[in-house]
Order: sequence, then structure tokens, then C-alpha cells
Amino acid sequence: MQVLPRGNDALNINPPVGVDEALSQHGSDWLWAVTAIYAISFISFLLLSFTARASERVFHYIFTFALLVGAVTYYAQASDLAWSAVRQADQLGYGSSRQIFFAKYINWVVAFPSLILGLGLLSGVSWTTIVCNMFLAWFWVLTYLAAAYTTTNYKWGFFAFGTFAWMILALSTLNESHESASLLGVGRDYITLSGWLNLLWLLYPVAFGLSDCDNRIGVTNSFIFFAVLDVLMVPLLSFAFLILARNWDFGKLNIDFSEHRGVQQVRQGGASLKEEAALATGSASGA
Repeated sequence: MQVLPRGNDALNINPPVGVDEALSQHGSDWLWAVTAIYAISFISFLLLSFTARASERVFHYIFTFALLVGAVTYYAQASDLAWSAVRQADQLGYGSSRQIFFAKYINWVVAFPSLILGLGLLSGVSWTTIVCNMFLAWFWVLTYLAAAYTTTNYKWGFFAFGTFAWMILALSTLNESHESASLLGVGRDYITLSGWLNLLWLLYPVAFGLSDCDNRIGVTNSFIFFAVLDVLMVPLLSFAFLILARNWDFGKLNIDFSEHRGVQQVRQGGASLKEEAALATGSASGA
């Protein structure tokens, strides 16, 4: 007796109606596998956050959220949801319309800044630099989204603006931030993480240009390309952060945040007020 029916019925329940180039059955199977990778990674990070010291959970919190968003967006894509039929300017054997999954860009708009935040905290650069880099990442993703939904060759203008934003981001994370990390004694670990991330980021414009922008490869093939990059980026780098973090001095890096930090500051402030009051009382008595 079979308790749960086997097989992937996502494309039967949510058929890609009204589009020429769509996700295939094998493509959906692949996306379910990636969803499982993200879900398992999310659960692992969630459990590890309970075993880590409260003052050393900053990377657990950052990447747990990024993994959760990745799991949800890949679930949507595997289910053949969260997409639009967009007419293509170049119909290179894939029909006049194509599935554009906006869930993919929702994943990036969370994943890219999360990794930038993690690298920024590790390197010790100013919050101004971190926020600026996060805005560059958002600009990069949103211009690519605009390019994907543009039905004429003017989409390449958005592509150029977004790719230029990535170049600025690469210079910041590989040069300025590395110099700051070296001063804190974590330069080698930082360049390992940021170098791997930027190597993957180098391939995102290639994958996007061939798929959602130029329609040169099909939807399923593009998902194989993007999913490999996403898995090597978020789940892999997240665990790499935790492994390397065992050798970091969170106090020296000024990232030893605690959930009781606010309470401790209030108590310290109250103690200081009591000391000042005692000194004032003693001075008045002496007078």
C-alpha cells in the first residue's frame, strides 16, 4: 500500500499556460532537489544557532534568514509559480514568449545583501560602506529584473547599468574591505570568502545574459546554471563562514553582539548614575 503518491505533479497542477518557452518536468525535479538543499541548510543553521554562544550568533542569524528565503523561492519555482510570460525581443528558437520567474530575483535581493553584510562585519569596514554595498547589490538585482521584463533590445541598457554596479561592488569587497580585514588579522579568511563570492558573481551576468536577457538558452537550462551558482553561493558560503569563524576573535572584530546587550547597557548606565550620586552625596557631606 502506497501512503504517499510518488512523482512530481507540479506542472500538471500549475501548468505553464500561455508561454512558448517554459520549465520542463526535469527542470522542476531539479528545482525540488535545490529546494531540499536550502531547506536542510536552513534547519541546520537554525539548530546550530541554539548551540552557539549568544554573543557569536550574528552570522547564524544573517544566513538563517537568507537560507529560509532561498528555500521558499525555490519551492515556488519548483512548483511552477511566481512567474510571468514575457515577450522576447530575440526569438532564437525558443518562441516569442518566455517564463520569467520573479521569485529568482526575490531570492537574490535577499541573498546578495546578506553576504555583503556578513563580509562587511568580518572586515570591520564602516557601516556607511556596508550600507552602500548593500544598495549596490539591490540596484544590480533590480536592474536585471527590469531587463528581464523589457520586451525590446533596450533591455541591454539595464543590463549594462546592473553589471557596472557589480563591478563597483567587486572593487569594494576585494580591495577596500580586504585592507581593513588584514588590519584585524583575518585578511586570509576574508579574501577566501570574498574571492569565492566574486568568482561566482562574475558568472551571474553571463548566465543572465544568456537566459532571461537574450533568450539563448531555455528556462530549464538556465535554472541548472543559476541553481548551481546559488547553491555554491549561499549554502556553501554560509557553512564556510561558520567553519572559519571558530578561529575569529569576535571581541576584536567588534561583532560580539548579545541578546542581553541592551539590558547590560541599561544596568551599566544605572550603576554609573548611582556612583555619580554617591560621589555627589559625599562631596555635599564634606562641604
